[in-house]
Amino acid sequence: MSTHIPDGNVSIREVKEKVVIEGTESEYDNWGEYAPEARSMELRRWVIELDDGISVVPVGDMSSHWIWYGPSPGSKAANIGIALATVWRGKGIGAIAQRLLAQCLHDEGIHRVEASTDVENIPEQRSLAKAGFKLEGVIRGSQMRADGRHDIQGWSHLPGD
Repeated sequence: MSTHIPDGNVSIREVKEKVVIEGTESEYDNWGEYAPEARSMELRRWVIELDDGISVVPVGDMSSHWIWYGPSPGSKAANIGIALATVWRGKGIGAIAQRLLAQCLHDEGIHRVEASTDVENIPEQRSLAKAGFKLEGVIRGSQMRADGRHDIQGWSHLPGD
């Protein structure tokens, strides 16, 4: 799956291991201590690539993990996250990549794709809106990072969004 922007074609490709891409660090990634249960959480991973016609460059990565809203197969949802290299932010790549991933998961039969972001992360909120995600509200006090507890926004993408 790919989409064209002025800098080239943006595509995503599933990978087995995390791809380390320089410059993807964010102030929202300072997690502090990891819970032992979180270390064993099953993650699927994708690399975001930009093909400018000369070379294919990895510009970011995404992951997803499962969320269950009941025991039936139709109650399974995916929560996604993204990290984009600083030099590639603000060009629409994140919105394209998140839309492509949501579509990929819908094509696999996942009805609900979720994303969450810090209430202060305005660029990611804009990216999610451009990707077709709908804001559902604030999830108060839900995220603990090294600097304390944070509120996050919950977003969702359903087939047809």
